[in-house]
Amino acid sequence: MSTNSIPSNLTNILFKDFGKEWILGAITNYAKEGKVILVGYYQFILWLKRGFHLITNNIISELPDLPRTGLLNVFIKHTSAGLTLNENADYTVREDFEKVFNKIVPENQSYYSHIFEGADDLPAHIKASLLGNSVTIPITESSLNLGTWQGIYLCEFRNSGGRRKLILTIYS
Repeated sequence: MSTNSIPSNLTNILFKDFGKEWILGAITNYAKEGKVILVGYYQFILWLKRGFHLITNNIISELPDLPRTGLLNVFIKHTSAGLTLNENADYTVREDFEKVFNKIVPENQSYYSHIFEGADDLPAHIKASLLGNSVTIPITESSLNLGTWQGIYLCEFRNSGGRRKLILTIYS
């Protein structure tokens, strides 16, 4: 849908609220119900060493003003890193996660076939599959509606994972 078919007052709101490099993903006008659903998304890149990293503040700093209600989906575009929600106060939880995941899915196993990219590669794919590649968080009163002790983790399972692309999508 081109911006020419969007009412000018809505276009002004969109490009004001979804500034930066936010891309208008879709606009659907439900005339019957008098509702407009806005979907905007933005891609940004993080470089992190191996481990479980609390990235909630990184994500919040990339967001435009949030709608009153909606959903934020965070998606990582990689197969050897994952996302999850968990403890945001005590860093030892993240250290213990790393130890437990390394015990559950160890490196250097003789039965692994996929070893071309290094001893950490196949275990990284398995660990990422266990956690998943996205989290969805409700937006309430224009804020992320996380629990008191919840934070968003980027879980880097490669020794040298490189840059990790995250897509932030807002549905309202």
